[in-house]
Amino acid sequence: MPTSTWFRLNVAKRERVLDVAMREFGEHGYSTGSLNTIAREAGIAKGSLFQYFSDKLEFFAFVCDEASRGIREEMERRIARLDFDQPFDEWLFDVLCDWTEYMADHPLERAVTAATNFELDNSVRSVVRDTANQHYLQVIHPTLRLWQEHGDIRDDADLDVLATLILTLLPFLALAPYYDGLDPIHDLRGRTPAEQRPVIRQLIAGIKPMFAPVK
Repeated sequence: MPTSTWFRLNVAKRERVLDVAMREFGEHGYSTGSLNTIAREAGIAKGSLFQYFSDKLEFFAFVCDEASRGIREEMERRIARLDFDQPFDEWLFDVLCDWTEYMADHPLERAVTAATNFELDNSVRSVVRDTANQHYLQVIHPTLRLWQEHGDIRDDADLDVLATLILTLLPFLALAPYYDGLDPIHDLRGRTPAEQRPVIRQLIAGIKPMFAPVK
């Protein structure tokens, strides 16, 4: 949690610090990003950062949390507009298409997602990945239980395994089209969201036996 000094800062200044930090970490990573650059471009003294946050890890976690919250809230709005009367696999296809379209249209949030997943420092990665994962799971776990209650996921399906696969799939789909070396199988690099759709269908078809009700 930021200190009370952070919350006394005016809203525009807080938003500026967050925006600059997201850009710096998105480009250079958390542990190798420059706090001096963030302070300079946000128009604050570097020492002020440690009046707002107790240490670097708290600052990293805060930036990741704010970015992840924004992504989650937007995806929740998109999910709420989807048709829940269709089968789960078709609904999941729609969600993943929305996800790839969101990432295509939001390069800053995509860059922070990359920084969170690619962070090399183990202690930093542990903090930011745990922060981001909590936002993913706030959506994944309740949604899978809901679909199981609807009968679209069979009763004996292991929801933890299914959640793990989806938790792995989301960053993969977010980043593989934009970063080299992440997808040696489906060749997503450089594909538009529309071009990614056949791959999304293929991936869902591959995991469908895990959850599909027996007819």
